[in-house]
Amino acid sequence: MGVTSASNPPTENKAEGSLGDTIQLVKDYARQETLGPLRGWARYLGFGASGSLVIGIGFVVLAVGILRLLQTETTAFSGPSTSILAYLITLAVCVVVIGVAGWQISKRTSLQRKEKGS
Repeated sequence: MGVTSASNPPTENKAEGSLGDTIQLVKDYARQETLGPLRGWARYLGFGASGSLVIGIGFVVLAVGILRLLQTETTAFSGPSTSILAYLITLAVCVVVIGVAGWQISKRTSLQRKEKGS
């Protein structure tokens, strides 16, 4: 009537199990704290890249549209020496649009939302 070793495990196994649990806990925590934010940033960058691509295409179409409007709908830019004016006006409109966009971007430089009390 002896005591079996299965019902009374040695203390070394408890220490190994505790160490293994601690290592697994540290791994899970590191995964949670690194992969979660990285996924958020990847999503943020994906939306930003696709949005800038669409805005860039739209900007090019707008510039070509303005140039063609000036060249075809007005007679002021039909001469050989005045045709450059249509290009200069289009360039000026593009510079203004880029300036306004840059001003709005520099106005909102922080990715964090400001608190209402601040």
